[in-house]
Amino acid sequence: MLFTDFRPQKALASLTDREVLALAIQSEEEDGRIYRDLAEGLRPHYPASAGVFDGMAEEESQHRRRLLDLFSQRFGDHIPLVRREDVKGFIRRKAAWMDGFDIDTVRHRAETMEAEAASFYRQAAARTSDPAVRKLLGDLAEVESDHQAMAGRLEADAKQSAGATETETARRLFVLQIVQPGLAGLMDGSVSTLAPVFAAAFATGNSWDAFLVGLAASIGAGISMGFAEALSDDGSLTGRGHPWMRGLVCGLMTAAGGIGHTLPYLIPDFRVATALAIAIVIVELLAISWIRARYMDTPFLRAAFQVMVGGLLVFGAGVLIGSA
Repeated sequence: MLFTDFRPQKALASLTDREVLALAIQSEEEDGRIYRDLAEGLRPHYPASAGVFDGMAEEESQHRRRLLDLFSQRFGDHIPLVRREDVKGFIRRKAAWMDGFDIDTVRHRAETMEAEAASFYRQAAARTSDPAVRKLLGDLAEVESDHQAMAGRLEADAKQSAGATETETARRLFVLQIVQPGLAGLMDGSVSTLAPVFAAAFATGNSWDAFLVGLAASIGAGISMGFAEALSDDGSLTGRGHPWMRGLVCGLMTAAGGIGHTLPYLIPDFRVATALAIAIVIVELLAISWIRARYMDTPFLRAAFQVMVGGLLVFGAGVLIGSA
């Protein structure tokens, strides 16, 4: 089964004009479908870029019709099945959904597709002796080169046509799918683990015991929050993205929030470890306040006050319980 993807292939130079035109027809049809799939995938969040891909798909359809007309004139109505994977040197096209619809990935993919198409048409035109075939292939090479430049300028075109709309959409998706679950996890990990860590620290006066309790609390909270976030919704209606990605982000940030002020207890000296842990807690709470101010449009001072009050209450509860 290891070698099932290795198929016999022919060199482009060995193809007849009939086979070259058949390959071009098949390629234009496939590229047109990919561009339409990309347009549909981008449309909900990047309508300007989707419009560019709609136009490129329509041009691929026009190329295909020109190739079909020439093929019919030269060779009749039966078109042999000649695919990219049958010819050496072609990059196999993946379905649009396999790469996803990240705007930068899509732009790079379009540029690569058009560069390959232009190269194919130039090489195919150079090897044929039929004037009509040579002219059509040469014309298509020029058009595909223009498309390559268009794909490279897609970001600038989208910004000109849509202004700040797509940038704001990308920011909103980033906040929904990454920042919000990450912030929820960081807040939970940083605040909820304060009580068990400092309760254990003040109850035992032993750094290693406090470290074990903090490590267990952080990992446990990370697993719990990760599953809770992943199972909260599938993202299909809310636009919050893939549930397991959100769960992973949330779980990792929860664990990181707790481990941050747990690590100082690897220091054997209990007083030094506790002082460093408290300093790290302050940094964590300030970081949470900054993230809320940066991405949630909450004034920094208000965010800091809210987070600090909550953190101090939990910290105080842990110290009181540990000192009892």
